[in-house]
Parts: sequence; structure tokens; C-alpha cells
Amino acid sequence: MELRHLRYFVSVVAHGNFSKAAETLRLTQPALSRQIKNLEAEIGLPFFVRKPNALSLTREGEIFYEEAQEVLARADEAIRRVRKRPRMEVLRVGYVHSLTASVMPRVVEKFQSGNKNVRLELLDLTTYDMSQKAAAGQIDMAILPKSMGHHFKGFQWVELQSLAPVLVASGKNPLAKLKKIPPEKLRNKQLYGLGPEKYPEYVPRLRDILKPFGVKPRLASQAADDIAALFIALEANTDIAVLTEGVTKMLPSTLVTRRFSPELAPLIVAAGLPATQSNPHAEVFVKLLINEINKPSEVKLRFGKPRRTMPEKILA
Repeated sequence: MELRHLRYFVSVVAHGNFSKAAETLRLTQPALSRQIKNLEAEIGLPFFVRKPNALSLTREGEIFYEEAQEVLARADEAIRRVRKRPRMEVLRVGYVHSLTASVMPRVVEKFQSGNKNVRLELLDLTTYDMSQKAAAGQIDMAILPKSMGHHFKGFQWVELQSLAPVLVASGKNPLAKLKKIPPEKLRNKQLYGLGPEKYPEYVPRLRDILKPFGVKPRLASQAADDIAALFIALEANTDIAVLTEGVTKMLPSTLVTRRFSPELAPLIVAAGLPATQSNPHAEVFVKLLINEINKPSEVKLRFGKPRRTMPEKILA
């Protein structure tokens, strides 16, 4: 039994005959009669006494009529209340977790407290998956390395921050005993890294930042599909990888980070929004990100002075 069956029944009672009720409901009279008979058959009781020129309710029909009116009234009131509520808008944010782990929770909390009628959808994606969703119009904002911006057609970019590369190592690895790592120490060392299918920018960038120090990275054949898998590989093999300082809060207790000295070229993190028909809530989210990034924190103080950001600079 559906609500429409109740509406059919109530309409027949209100009009006193099937013909007028069918006309109001825009049904044929035989179709309406069939629906009412099906309702009676489902309940297992007759609701009408049918005579050639008269139609009256049985006692069971009178009781059912009262109940049906109440049910329909509640349903109509629920519909009215829902329609009166402000329409819930959506903001879809694609991001690389390792680049935003230190600030994203606080930004999300502030955004949600100030935008009660916006449903925030956070999509933790690889750079490749994010570019695919952007092409399909399935995200309103992308947070990822600036160098990947050319894969996002029609997006404008705002630089958020620069993140220093760090060595991530098992606590049992000899390099973990050093406070800072000379880049030359990586010469002839096997490195674990992220796979090219999901992170196409990882290996080319690693080569670029190590090249000034005469280091050609020797990568293990095993490439991880995500950060969590990479951490497991490092723990299992007591080995090393080069990532960015953004992973610090994500590390299991068995892994440590070490800064390079001299520092390697930083990774620029940017937020991308469609140049046309952008979601206005995305701009609010970007401002909150910038404010949170520029705010001194324990993580930034441990790594040194907060890095300068360029919040107003829109990149082509």
C-alpha cells in the first residue's frame, strides 16, 4: 500500500462516487475502481457498500477513512516543512591528505560552524584521481601540488604554502640517528616511493630536487599506491623515503622525519577552483585555509619560521 492508494480512497469518499473522483485524479473510472478493489483486497476488508445509484462506507471503511486522513495530513505537513527549509548546498573538496593533515581538521571545523546549510564533501584522493574527477565536474575545489595544475583545464590556482622535503625513515635506520641529513647521504641509497600511476609527479620531482646535489635516486621496484602503504613498506624494511613535512602528523610511532641540510627545493601546495561557475563556498574555504596556514603552530615552530604564502596570487 502506498500513499497514492490512500489519496484515491479519500478522494472517492469526498466526492461520493468514482466518476467525479476519477476526473479529479485524472484517472479513468475503471482504473480507479480497480485501485480501490486492490486496496480492499490487500487490507482484507470491504470499505464500500456499492449500489446502482449509491455509494456508502462500511463501518470498517469509516474507521479507515479517519486514519487515512490523518496519515495524509502528516505526510503533507512533512512535505511543507521540508520545502520551507533552506536548500542544502554542497561543497566538494578534493585534497591530498599528506599535504593538508596539519590544518584540514581545524579548517573543516571552522567552515562547518559558519556554514550550517552547506554539506561539505571531503574527497581524499591521489593527484591522478583528482584530475579525473575535476575533468568530470565532480569536485568544486582541488588541493594538491602546484606542479600538477596543468592537468586541470579551466582551473585557477591560489598558492597556499610551501612544504619542505623531509627524509622519512624507520627509527632503526642509521640515518634516523642524524638530526639533519646532507642530501649527498642519499647517494647509492635505496629509496621507497609512491607509484607513478596514482602519483605521476612524485618521481620526476624527486629527481629534480636531488639533481643539484649530484644524487640520482635509486628507487625500489616496489612502489606504494598510497601513503599508508608506503609507511608499511618503510616499517617492514627499515628503509627510507623522501616526502614533505606535511606527513609529520600522519606518521606511525616507528617512523621519524629528518630535515635536509641544505634544504631541498620546497613543494608548493595550491588550491584550484574552476575559472567559470565556481562554487562561492570554495572561496570561503580557501580563505580559511590561508588563515590557518599563516597562523603559527607547534608544527611550524618545530620546523622553524612559518613559510610565507601568497594568498592573493592567482596562477594561470
